[in-house]
Amino acid sequence: MRYEDNPDLIRFLRENTNLIISTFNKSGTRNLRILKHALNDFKKIYEMVSKHYPNTNNRVMQTMLIFTIAISFEIKAGKVTKDKFVNIKDNEEYKSILVSSRVLMDNRQFYIKEFDNNYYYNFKAEYRFFKFIEYYVRTRIFNMKIFKDDMETIINTIDIEKLPGYKRLLTEEYWKIADDQFDSVINEVIENVKAGDLRLIDTVKIFAYFSYFSRKGLINYDIKTLKSIFFNGMNISSLKSEYCANVEEELSKIAIEEVEEDMEDILDHFYNLNSQLLDKKYKETAEEIFKFIPMRMEQFYERFDKQCMNIPIFKYIDPYQVFQRISCATNEDIMIIKEKLLNRANKYTKEIEPEMKNVKQVKQILDSYLKSKATTIKIVTLKEFSKDLSYILDKYKMSIFPKKEEQVTDEQEVE
Repeated sequence: MRYEDNPDLIRFLRENTNLIISTFNKSGTRNLRILKHALNDFKKIYEMVSKHYPNTNNRVMQTMLIFTIAISFEIKAGKVTKDKFVNIKDNEEYKSILVSSRVLMDNRQFYIKEFDNNYYYNFKAEYRFFKFIEYYVRTRIFNMKIFKDDMETIINTIDIEKLPGYKRLLTEEYWKIADDQFDSVINEVIENVKAGDLRLIDTVKIFAYFSYFSRKGLINYDIKTLKSIFFNGMNISSLKSEYCANVEEELSKIAIEEVEEDMEDILDHFYNLNSQLLDKKYKETAEEIFKFIPMRMEQFYERFDKQCMNIPIFKYIDPYQVFQRISCATNEDIMIIKEKLLNRANKYTKEIEPEMKNVKQVKQILDSYLKSKATTIKIVTLKEFSKDLSYILDKYKMSIFPKKEEQVTDEQEVE
């Protein structure tokens, strides 16, 4: 009766009373206060969906009801920390965790599987995780952007047969694909791989499935042919993909066991391409950030502190360009940059080691410039800058600038 101002909501809740009671019982608590709050939350959700997406499938609305009550009990009853859900960005990732046969670095996978098996037992729904609802229950903020992103995805994927073939392999058990659809899914995915349409990491994961299918005789491709197709596809994909930072987590979502024997070459090629993508990412970052010197120093400091402190950013920018920009900065800015570089070298010595050869070249260019210059405050400041570069380089002398006698010893060992 609390929702008498919304007859459509009352009718929906009454029609799904058994669903509400069932979900309440599955929560394992008898806390009616949390149920009351969950239904209040669902009122907001129901009204927003009805207003902005009035033709939403009834099955989706039922699943939203289950999910709202379930997530409320899981979080508010203290059964689980909020962090279990916070890093799951969408339904696709949620389903990937469910079909994964591997153990993630933490116990999140076990919890999500238990959550799904408990609350969705005997209730079939392709879309079972709603980020906007999880975010709303956890933060008390109804985020319209997340809401619209979720709803647009639901509209486009509620019919599973409309999903791209590669997503069907990555987000649902492959045996759910009907026999009369399997060949078309395989052919579609092969064309995607050849064209480099998939993310680089997804291409690797898809290979694991195709390797399995080949060994089971489900497809007419031998391993050698598959590797050739996927190697070429990975090369094309790498031109469009971004660097993948969470490789282990992504690979843990593969829902096929016993794939290691065929994966070694593919993984080696992936790691090589992914490393190149990281270099590309850092090079773009370096060029973008160093353009702020000397005219927009506040932006440089902000971006440098956030993005460059623990990465070897000087490896990816021309030493002469670094010299030109720094030498054109004000004396005060040169001193600030110098202090930042010193603190960075002391704090992240190991992480920034790969940039030291370029740092050495910057110092050489700077010293050459200073030789013929009369003494001014700017020249004295630049000499102090060079002196501190020497201090930084000394930290790495033995590892990247070996002494002559050490080089001879190395050559003798080779001989």
